Amino acid sequence: MTVEILKNTDSWPELSAGGEYPQLNGHSRAWLDAICKGLRHKPFVLIHCASHGIANGILPLVLVQSMLFGKFLVSLPYLNTGGPWASNQPVASALVTRACELADELDVRYLELRLEHPIEHPRLTVCRTDKVHMRLALPTSDSELEASFKSKLRSQVKKSHEHGLTIAWGRCELLDDFYQVFAINMRDLGTPVFSKNLFKEILTAFPNEAELCIVKKDSISIAAGLLVHCRGVSEVPSASSLRTYNHTNANMWMYRNLLKRAIERGSHTFDFGRSSVDSGTYKFKSQWGAQPYPANWQYCIRKGSADEMRPDSEGKKKLVKIWQRLPVALTRLIGPDIIRGVP
Repeated sequence: MTVEILKNTDSWPELSAGGEYPQLNGHSRAWLDAICKGLRHKPFVLIHCASHGIANGILPLVLVQSMLFGKFLVSLPYLNTGGPWASNQPVASALVTRACELADELDVRYLELRLEHPIEHPRLTVCRTDKVHMRLALPTSDSELEASFKSKLRSQVKKSHEHGLTIAWGRCELLDDFYQVFAINMRDLGTPVFSKNLFKEILTAFPNEAELCIVKKDSISIAAGLLVHCRGVSEVPSASSLRTYNHTNANMWMYRNLLKRAIERGSHTFDFGRSSVDSGTYKFKSQWGAQPYPANWQYCIRKGSADEMRPDSEGKKKLVKIWQRLPVALTRLIGPDIIRGVP
């Protein structure tokens, strides 16, 4: 069977059950809609159908392009996972072949597939494995989770109670609070901030699954997270806390409540996102009991190198230091147009 390309998500296919390459949360119309609307990108959906007409393979792709950086074909930007879902290796290979052809047709710098498991294909010549997914298998009750924590972790969470912190859950009514914390933290990290519209589109695309968590001290929002529950997995695509309030342990208090919320929503897994092994974020996630799982980002390189766009590349380190000194208001103004062009 040939691979069909949809240039919008209006005809999202029915997917067969199972598959050698797992179906991930990113293999959903909701995520593709939210990313493309929120970042103003063009979607391409590659579909491989069996003889009965039901798709036995799908590969959502996003054309990321800007005048600053050029064009890239990615599955999927903003998320840590993507690539093909397929019933078997031949179907996965057929999807990748067509994706590489599409990369040629669109004349992108490279095709990037954010895979769980690597795919053998002659045009996927580069594979990054420097980061891992950090995931925690959740028990059925919060009391079981609490019992699994070491005494040092429980003490850190308890310390936050001394500062009179409050926590609120909501959706678009809390978006301004979330974005204020997020924008300040991204500036402090030296990273351009995503547009507020991206998070609005995520909340719209996931009306029953996405929610915002806000931690406040008095009337000031000092930590905030986006939590998405889907297919038994609760993930945190974006979370931030203000450095000036680190002494309150607000981030610890927020993550304790995010985990509790995930159990209340019936999730079996909490996905903390990716981290470099032994980094600060890796150790933070490990203390909650999260375990590392392989992340394989594979590339079909057409121009240049996959490393050129990495934030830790030599060419980017100076820019990071400059960005950290900019006023937050300015980063909110110019940051979204910059970051949307970064794969």
